Amino acid sequence: MFSRLSRPARTQVTALIVAAAGIVVQIIAGVNYPAVPPGLIILLVAAALVLFVPWRWVSLIAVFASGFLLIGGFANADSRSHLTHPGHPGAFVGTWIEIAAMAVAAVAGITALIVGNRRLARA
Repeated sequence: MFSRLSRPARTQVTALIVAAAGIVVQIIAGVNYPAVPPGLIILLVAAALVLFVPWRWVSLIAVFASGFLLIGGFANADSRSHLTHPGHPGAFVGTWIEIAAMAVAAVAGITALIVGNRRLARA
């Protein structure tokens, strides 16, 4: 499955999974999350879609998901606090992992769309 993806799409899937791991780090560190964290579910579903759905525009769904969560992370006062106060190391590291990985996922997804469309134009 993974080998059929372009390098940017593989990077996007990996970044989405790493972002989900950042949420898990925050939960383990004691950050207040719902019993079923929606961000974790959204990231894992987006990664699964890119990985298993053979549709050239599926990366766009993951770009929207990571962009939505990235903007939401900056809009949330708790997340902004975790980004700037290393006094709670688990929350600090987990939030930085999540934010950085979502940014990488968004850029990789856009790149995957460009690469995929170039391949189609050459075919």
